[in-house]
Amino acid sequence: MKQRLLRIGLPIVVLALVILCWELLVRAFAIPPYVLPSPGLVLTTLISDAGLLWHSLLVTLRLTFEGFALAAIGGILLAIAFNQWRLVEYSFYPYAVILQVTPIVAIAPLLLIYLPQPLAVLACAWIVAFFPVLANATLGLNSVDHNLLALFELYKASRWQVLWNLKLPSALPQILAGLRIAGGLSLIGAVVAEIAAGSAGAGSGLAYRIAESGYRLNIPRMFAALLLLSLAGVTIFFTLSAISYLALRRWHESAIDRER
Repeated sequence: MKQRLLRIGLPIVVLALVILCWELLVRAFAIPPYVLPSPGLVLTTLISDAGLLWHSLLVTLRLTFEGFALAAIGGILLAIAFNQWRLVEYSFYPYAVILQVTPIVAIAPLLLIYLPQPLAVLACAWIVAFFPVLANATLGLNSVDHNLLALFELYKASRWQVLWNLKLPSALPQILAGLRIAGGLSLIGAVVAEIAAGSAGAGSGLAYRIAESGYRLNIPRMFAALLLLSLAGVTIFFTLSAISYLALRRWHESAIDRER
């Protein structure tokens, strides 16, 4: 119990100290708002521009979740195909790697040429989130205990029985780890695409508002939008972590240790 309180309390204390130092620094050196706004001004801007910022946040989150869902479904299904048919893995895995190692900053402007802006943002969110799901799911499915595989073969289980009753449950921790990574990356992909769209004068998401605020030197709004994006990313991560914990807490060692 004491450790849990420390885990929760210490980050809050550190955050409070950082905000306090930030406020004191702005006041002590009389830094103008267009250079560095104070935390109070950022909060005031967040309240005054709530309608615009929350609408933009919902646009970004909708595309993020859609990209994440496509990456999760596609990554897991393709990992199963890789595990069941080696020819499929040998044929397509290199192209998945190419998607991962190509910088999304370079892909986003190209997608904006050929796709409507919402589809381009969705494609960027999917591209960034897809590979972690695929790689972790493939690793989990290929790392099943060989003794258990031999036991299933001894009882003459079919390929799909082995997949459903052994491989997928064994790979669940790795799959959930990939989903936790992909959740944050899908938001990053959406933000990068929206910033690229903002450079072209299009878009309505939160990252577009950040770019727009920078052009207009509305730095308090930029900080407020950045704060909302950070909170959204933290919420996505902790939501996926909670789902992972609930799925694993009764049988997997990582969750059991955390419960203690």
